[in-house]
Amino acid sequence: MSREEPPRPGPGVRFTAADELKSRGVRRMKAFATGLLAFATLVFALATWADAAGAGAWAGYVAAAAEAGMVGALADWFAVTALFRRPFGLPIPHTAIIPTKKDAFGRSLGDFVGDNFLSAPVVRARLGSIGIARRLGEWLAAPGSAERVTREAAAALRGLLAVLRDEDVQAVVAEAVGRRAAATSVAEPAGRLLGRVVADGGHHGVVDLVTVRVHDWLVDHHEDVVQRVTAKTPGWTPRFVDHQVGERVYKELLRFVTDIRDDPGHAARGAVDNFLADFATELQHDPDTIARVERAKTELLARPEVQDLIATTWTAVRTLVMTAAEDEDSELRRRIRDSLRRLGQRLATDARLQAKADGWLQDAAEYVVATYREEITSLISDTVAGWDADEASRKIEANVGRDLQFIRINGTVVGALAGLLIHTVAVALGG
Repeated sequence: MSREEPPRPGPGVRFTAADELKSRGVRRMKAFATGLLAFATLVFALATWADAAGAGAWAGYVAAAAEAGMVGALADWFAVTALFRRPFGLPIPHTAIIPTKKDAFGRSLGDFVGDNFLSAPVVRARLGSIGIARRLGEWLAAPGSAERVTREAAAALRGLLAVLRDEDVQAVVAEAVGRRAAATSVAEPAGRLLGRVVADGGHHGVVDLVTVRVHDWLVDHHEDVVQRVTAKTPGWTPRFVDHQVGERVYKELLRFVTDIRDDPGHAARGAVDNFLADFATELQHDPDTIARVERAKTELLARPEVQDLIATTWTAVRTLVMTAAEDEDSELRRRIRDSLRRLGQRLATDARLQAKADGWLQDAAEYVVATYREEITSLISDTVAGWDADEASRKIEANVGRDLQFIRINGTVVGALAGLLIHTVAVALGG
């Protein structure tokens, strides 16, 4: 917030029970200081009367001391009272200083804090002298500290997961996945990956698996294959001829699959190699193939099955993390504890790591101070500006007024001593 903007209203000043207790102490000290003034006045009256009645030289000394004490007491009473209110309600200039200058005090206090506490050199020097990284490491390495941090972190994690709504998380994840997928081409990376797999022969295991499964399926479904073949023959051919044709086709098909299964150099395997190599090239360089793959990707992401997969995945992850966070003996919490303990031991003993961590903290603190210094100082000035002037004055007086009453007491005593000294010097010089 800039200085030109009007201050935002702040919270009112709360006059607490502790403040009321302090106010009673202030009232007692006021009564004592006022009583001392009354005593000096009484002494002055009696000493003046005694001096006029010819009681002796001592009466003049006492009267002078009492008179000066009265003057000192009254002057200091005026000074102390003028801080908080107008003496006798009179509009005397430069009185009621706190109520009338409250906003200026707030700005000055904010500037003072900003200049002396929120400057980058002060913050860096203070953090550098503390050795936060070393102290943190020693604390983490101490028995029970890592367990405590893990327990608090687990509680915070459970609370966060409990607050998050599943539908909100699913919507965010789905939107992020969709945006990321839309911005990322899958055809070219897939083509490069397929090309490397084909070049390394990594697909041969898949071909072996497919041929074995096809061979086994043909063996298990002999009659089904024959029936499907004979169902396609012309209706005018004899049935036994149809059966023979079906058997012949089945045997040739089984022989072909068996040859592919047993012969690593079979021509069909080579055809598969060539097809996959050509497809990998098209995925990387053919615009039509790339466009078709990208369209298929978009259609796939839009299918409800994919959205259901995202939802079920989040639910499974959430349940897994919640269970692990609640179980003190879970692998998750054990690993966190061990990691924190090891980090603490390193921070406590590794000077280079300490220096690096302290440097990070100092950089972070300097960034916060440089970026938010104006907001922090304006928080002070705006808060003070939002206080009610009379209530603020009352609260300040409750907290410092008792000490201020000692000024009145000291003024009475010091004034009396000064008056006595001055009168003594005057008498001595007069002769």
